[in-house]
Amino acid sequence: MTQQNNKAKRFRSQDWFDNEERIDMTALYLERFMNYGITPDELRSGKPIIGIAQSGSDISPCNRIHLDLAKRVRDGIRDAGGIPMEFPLHPIFENCRRPTAALDRNLAYLGLVEILHGYPIDAVVLTTGCDKTTPAQLMAAATVDIPAIVLSGGPMLDGWFEGELVGSGAAIWKGRRRLAAGEIDEKKFIDIATASAPSAGHCNTMGTASTMNAVAEALGMSLTGCSAIPAPYRERGQMAYETGRRIVGMAFEDLRPSQVLTRDAFLDAIVVNAAIGGSSNAQPHIVAMARHAGVDITPEDWMTYGYDVPLLLNMQPAGKYLGERYHRAGGTPAIMWELEQKGLLRSARPTVTGKTMAENLVGRESHDREMIFPFDAPLKDKAGFMVLKGNLFDFAIMKTSVISESFRQRYLSTPGSENAFECKVVVFDGSDDYHHRINDPALGIDEHTMLVIRGAGPVGWPGSAEVVNMQPPDALIKRGITALPTLGDGRQSGTSDSPSILNASPESAAGGNLALLRTGDVVRVDLNTGRCDVLMSDEALEQRRKDAPPAIPPNQTPWQEIYRATVGQLHTGACMELALPYRGVGQDMPRHNH
Repeated sequence: MTQQNNKAKRFRSQDWFDNEERIDMTALYLERFMNYGITPDELRSGKPIIGIAQSGSDISPCNRIHLDLAKRVRDGIRDAGGIPMEFPLHPIFENCRRPTAALDRNLAYLGLVEILHGYPIDAVVLTTGCDKTTPAQLMAAATVDIPAIVLSGGPMLDGWFEGELVGSGAAIWKGRRRLAAGEIDEKKFIDIATASAPSAGHCNTMGTASTMNAVAEALGMSLTGCSAIPAPYRERGQMAYETGRRIVGMAFEDLRPSQVLTRDAFLDAIVVNAAIGGSSNAQPHIVAMARHAGVDITPEDWMTYGYDVPLLLNMQPAGKYLGERYHRAGGTPAIMWELEQKGLLRSARPTVTGKTMAENLVGRESHDREMIFPFDAPLKDKAGFMVLKGNLFDFAIMKTSVISESFRQRYLSTPGSENAFECKVVVFDGSDDYHHRINDPALGIDEHTMLVIRGAGPVGWPGSAEVVNMQPPDALIKRGITALPTLGDGRQSGTSDSPSILNASPESAAGGNLALLRTGDVVRVDLNTGRCDVLMSDEALEQRRKDAPPAIPPNQTPWQEIYRATVGQLHTGACMELALPYRGVGQDMPRHNH
């Protein structure tokens, strides 16, 4: 853009700071900004005001790197002719927030919408990292629809313990099994867990954090190569600077999320998620972002576009390595290059770079074939989410990329009944019930048992909790049986290696049939037909409906009550349903305040 063209563009912030029709209001809006040294000439210059949505804080350690990165973003914005304004976001920290960080995604979304709509911001840099910080900000960007770009904070450096790679999250799930088996003591369990988090950054595994930042790049909402750069690397600061420069150009071009977040973009995100062995949490988050962008993603889309996609990335939990090597191998663009060569992407679409996705991917082939496998010689042929339904729920998913050989041999290899199995169930009402009773020998849990947890969905928890990846009783683990089939109406950690059936909708607290299941019932899972059914008649299930449903914990805060009253189910993204009609609100100027 030339300086002359730049000056011809009138930004929404000028309705605050350069409004001849309301000079009284202009004076009011300008006045208090003076108290930290900014000048009236800056705010009235016609330069775009660029917001930096700051997600870093001491209680968001995965995103704390953005406290430093924001300085480089500011440099880029200033050098490109913009005016930076940094503001805080509601924190979201997956590991520490109780009862679950899922409560915060919609709250952070709501807060960011109000900031972007009600303040003099012309474009925004979204600082993402920990799981839900990415979808929350992209949902808000879609609602407001002013120019927006994602800056990922990046993963931690690789973790090491006793000469072996230990990945964040994944090390904990493996460690707790070793603890249950008596192989390690509690001190060593803690030592392994802390070794998996060696530096600033989010999960160094392909958990939900790495998945959702890869999804943001796949959607076309970040600069090429942004998502996988480790947080401490110099390239992360350089990417922050270039992101700051680019958002100013986007402001002048008026390149908005509505031009980037198309159905083609979301379908490509589904494909990429399968190829990287992405988190099962990608399902509700992708659907939520799409719905706020006005795009319809159906349950069938996950199978039609995302199931028959090979696993290409050798990264924990589905593979072996961690985030540093993923970045050095080419990151998300190298994965997309493989998919592009085979025609699996709809890449003639716009991105925030100002180029098409196809142009972004030119020359991005990986040269590390231990980390990023060729499309024709993948780690696994079909790695997408298996969508299931039956008489217990209308929708659930299984992450097939983490089906281990031992699990397949035990449950999916019966001659004449391949890819199908039947199990008696033991039912738990929430995770406290599970932890209190899992080792009770009276339950008779053996290798032919399915563990079921309910009351873990958006309404029941509230917020939908990562509790479905239940481990077997200690006695079974000591016998070498480290995984049982699991089913639930909640979620599981993206770092988990459990092929659970999860995100079951409708949840038990919303009238779903998981509420009718009883310990001792037999459930049949058939991956050939995509069915999961309890083996009993519809009439018998209806008879059980006369019994009192499982209790739902009371609300503990006002937001929990609001959340429960407005949230939808996981298969539709667990969105704040009343928010969905609001789109493009950044073009609808708010009234003056005096």
